[in-house]
Amino acid sequence: MSIEQFIENEVKSNDVVLFMKGTPQFPQCGFSGQVVQILDHVGVGYKGLNVLESADLRDGIKTYSNWPTIPQLYVKGEFVGGCDIIREMFQAGELQQLLADKGITVAASA
Repeated sequence: MSIEQFIENEVKSNDVVLFMKGTPQFPQCGFSGQVVQILDHVGVGYKGLNVLESADLRDGIKTYSNWPTIPQLYVKGEFVGGCDIIREMFQAGELQQLLADKGITVAASA
């Protein structure tokens, strides 16, 4: 399986996927950590993939999304954005609305 196929499979088979540096339990960069805090606060289940474990994954996800930075959040197969976009969407209530519109259950109403 190529890295593109791996990424495609992860994005399509999980409702919410975060490509990040580190893991949700141990983020290894501040930007990844911020997105983890937001997702945890909203109460949405998600899969975190550590791009530091694979140079192919780290480079592949940037090519896949045509977005130069990590973290990258995908919801229902769609690229949503990186840290700044996710933070702004969360503060405006747009992230919560996007999740609701996509039919994704959240535990907390933020």
